[in-house]
Amino acid sequence: MCLPSRRTGLNVEAVASQLATARRKRPAVRLFWESTIGKKVVMAATGLLFVVFLLAHMAGNLKIFFGPEDFNHYAAWLRTIGEPALHSSWYLWVQRTALIVALVLHVTAAVQLSKRDRRARPVRYVHGQRPRASFATHTMRWGGATLAVYIVWHILDLTVGVANQDFVRDEPYHNVVADFQVWWVNVIYIVALLMLGLHINHGFWSAAQTLGIRSATKDHTIKTVGTVLAVVITAGFLIVPISVMTGWVS
Repeated sequence: MCLPSRRTGLNVEAVASQLATARRKRPAVRLFWESTIGKKVVMAATGLLFVVFLLAHMAGNLKIFFGPEDFNHYAAWLRTIGEPALHSSWYLWVQRTALIVALVLHVTAAVQLSKRDRRARPVRYVHGQRPRASFATHTMRWGGATLAVYIVWHILDLTVGVANQDFVRDEPYHNVVADFQVWWVNVIYIVALLMLGLHINHGFWSAAQTLGIRSATKDHTIKTVGTVLAVVITAGFLIVPISVMTGWVS
């Protein structure tokens, strides 16, 4: 004689209660980071931080047009920020550390969001039916990866000096001019800056959307501001290698 099989049904309410309890036990910061909106907010905030840094960095770079004495004096002044509370160059290393942490968060969030997007849309688009946003998406993805690699190289080149054969410590004017007299260095720099411009152009609008700055009237203004920022930053950085190549700065 066969005994009737017993099926133990899942207690949906109990499972939901356990999940809710588990979530409450998690730190709020972790829950925020694990959420999609949390990652987008982190990307937006770190992206805006980079824009502010780039504007300040660009303004400092333009002092090269005032000659070696002014440019070297400016570079030396950067090392004294925070004195006497901080030792020489401590501020710069604090700033670099903060930017590296921001970069890691920015890239990590971007990669994880990209993976989530692919998992949510496992079926490939039919040929010829890709969304128009695809170009912007690819620009952000590959442009961001290119910029991350370039930042590492840029630090090794002009900060540490191991990638610059003519590097002279405490002579930033000489180092910049010597660097941009090499054609392939200019190619790398120009490509990276063009990628940066495209990244800012789309990223600024995306950041505004994430932070809730959206409306029919504001959308055009935000896109215009993003484009202006992208052009100003790209041109502001490009003018230095172009000036060295043409002999305006030597």
